[in-house]
Amino acid sequence: MSRDRSWNDGDKLSFSERDRKRREGGGSDESRPQGDSKVREEQASSRYRKTLDGLFAKPGADDEKLAAAVRAAHGTKKCAEACRAYRDAAGFPSHPGLIGIFLDSGEADLMIGVLESLLGQAASGEELEATRGLRSQLRMLVDGRDSIVAGLAEDLLAAL
Repeated sequence: MSRDRSWNDGDKLSFSERDRKRREGGGSDESRPQGDSKVREEQASSRYRKTLDGLFAKPGADDEKLAAAVRAAHGTKKCAEACRAYRDAAGFPSHPGLIGIFLDSGEADLMIGVLESLLGQAASGEELEATRGLRSQLRMLVDGRDSIVAGLAEDLLAAL
């Protein structure tokens, strides 16, 4: 049974022909994105999965206790000690509030560690949660006395 397909000059398949082709495993002629768009698609998918994991993952009870201790010690002489305890147990924080406290600690090793951690996240393509307060704090660090901290803060501002 031959059909007269003069109405579309044979360029397009009818719906029934598409259905038959799909049932027979012919698939579509469209191809998946290649090159840069494929890389961007994979990065976006990775960021989305990390965001979902962060939403549903429960932090360890110890990590939460250490975070509470860091918040309680903010502005006191024990701040750097609490930050080191948190770093030793859970690594450098990713929450903007805790990052700000680490940067307020006044200890160069803690400040450098947090800034390097954030730069690493930015370099890997992760989305950083940069609040206005964090950006302001980074701008103040750029003008600070410690040239290493200032350079890292400037690089991080450029990455945000």
